[in-house]
Amino acid sequence: MRYFLGIDVGSSKTHALIVDEAGQCVGFGKSGSGNHQTVGYDGLEQTMMKAFESAQEMSGVNPVSIAGAGFGVAGYDFPSDRPEHLRAIAKLGLSCPVEVVNDGMNGLFAGATRGIGVNVTAGSSNNARGRGRNGKEGRIVGNGVEFGEFGGALEIARRGLQLVNYAWIKRIPPTALTQIYIEALGAKDEMDLMEGLSNQQYHIFPYLATKVADAAWAGDEAALDCMRWAGEELGWLAVAVARQIEMENEEVEVIQSGSVFDAGDIITTPMRNLVLKHCPRAKLIRLDGPPVVGAVILGMEQAGFDGYAVRDRIVRTAKDLVK
Repeated sequence: MRYFLGIDVGSSKTHALIVDEAGQCVGFGKSGSGNHQTVGYDGLEQTMMKAFESAQEMSGVNPVSIAGAGFGVAGYDFPSDRPEHLRAIAKLGLSCPVEVVNDGMNGLFAGATRGIGVNVTAGSSNNARGRGRNGKEGRIVGNGVEFGEFGGALEIARRGLQLVNYAWIKRIPPTALTQIYIEALGAKDEMDLMEGLSNQQYHIFPYLATKVADAAWAGDEAALDCMRWAGEELGWLAVAVARQIEMENEEVEVIQSGSVFDAGDIITTPMRNLVLKHCPRAKLIRLDGPPVVGAVILGMEQAGFDGYAVRDRIVRTAKDLVK
C-alpha cells in the first residue's frame, strides 16, 4: 500500500494529512502558523514537523512508505523562496518526490475538476491562483492592501472602519457599524474610537468582518455596501487570474475557498455577477472540503498517481479528521 502526504501551511494554522492510494485518510496533524514571513524558516520547519509527526503517529505509517508529498505554503510567493522552503521540507526526512507551491493552489487542486481553473481564497486576507489547461499559471501578488488586492476579512474590517468614519463625518447616513466597532474595540464613543485608532491604542482585527456580515444580513446599508464591495473585489481577482491563464472565454471553474464565503449570498452574489460579466462561461464552486486535500493531490501528482480518481473519498474521509 502506498501513502501520500499533504501539508497545508497557513499564516494562522497548519494541517498535515496522510492518505492511502484508495483515498482513505489515515492520519491528521495540526499546528500553528508556518508562514516564514512571520515565524522564520526555523519556525516553518518546526510547524511542519509538529503537524507531520502528529499525522504520522495517528496513521502509524513509516515515512519510507510515503510515495509522494505536496506542500502548499503561505508566504511561498516567489521563485527566490524555493531553496529555503525545500531545505525546511528536507528536515522532515522524506525520501519521496516532493513539490511546494503557494497555499493559494491548495483550494484549486482540492476543488476544481482536474486542478484546472482559478482559486480565490478569502480568509484573514485574500489570495488567488490559477492553472490553465496548458499548464500556464496565474496569480496575484497576495500581499493585500498595499497592492490593491481586497476581499479578505482584514480588508473587510478596514473598509467597515472607513464607513464608520464616513458616518461620523456625515458623508453617509448613520450606520449600525458605529456601535459595533465601539463595542468590539472597547471604545467609549466615536471620538475615542477615532483617537484610539489614530494613536494605535485600538487595532483592527479580521474577526470584525464577521460582525460586518451580521450587520449586512440585518439590513444595515453601510454593511451591505461593504460586503458588496468585498464580493466585487474578490470577483476582480478571479477575472484577473482567468485572463492570465487565457481561460476568460472558456468554462473556467472558479473555486471559492476560505471562511469569508461563509457569509453567503451577500458576498457570493456580487462576486458571481462581476465574474460572469467578464467571464460569461465561468462556473463558481464553493470548496467542499479542507484545502489540505489539495496538497495531498499535489503529492500524488509527484508520484505519478491520479489523485482525482479518489478525490471524493479523500474529501469525505478528511472531513472526519480535519476539524
